Order: sequence, then structure tokens, then C-alpha cells
Amino acid sequence: AANVFKDLCYRYKNQLLAGIIVAGWDKVNGGSVYTVPIGGALVRQPFSIGGSGSSYIYGYCDSQYKEGMTKEECVSFVTSALSLAMGRDGSSGGVVRICII
Repeated sequence: AANVFKDLCYRYKNQLLAGIIVAGWDKVNGGSVYTVPIGGALVRQPFSIGGSGSSYIYGYCDSQYKEGMTKEECVSFVTSALSLAMGRDGSSGGVVRICII
């Protein structure tokens, strides 16, 4: 799936103005997160953030993320990151909705 988005982003790089975050799970690699920035590169990362409020929370995410978090720790991490972004960026919305897959 990440390669499909990478190819689409590269093919339409002059028309697209958005980065893409693709995540999934398979039996070989387990959980994977990929960032496809504007232009169509493909970068695998332990986590990814994006959107207008993301520039406010890079430091928080770098300092608070840790490998092997429990589901509860992940929910707390994501909720805190989103709340911090919304507190600084009026375009980031006003409600945290989390879907655990």
C-alpha cells in the first residue's frame, strides 16, 4: 500500500499538496508506518506526524515516544500529542477521536 501511494504522489507531484501517512500490519514485518512526503519519497519510521499542528509537537513526540508501548500508553501518547497541537494551532480541530485497529 505504501508503494502505491509513493507512486501516485510521485506521478502527480505537481498537482498534490499533501504528505501521506500509511500504516499497516503483516506477518513478515509486523506493524509498519511509512511517510510519503510531497514529491513521492517513501520513508519507514517508528511513528509519523503530519498536518498543520505537527510542527508544534515534534519535540514532544521525539521525547515521549518509546518502542514497545502498551495500547494504553499509545492512547495517552496520541491524545497528549493531539491536545498539544490543537492548543497551539487553531486549524487542528478541537476534538480528539481515536480509532484503534
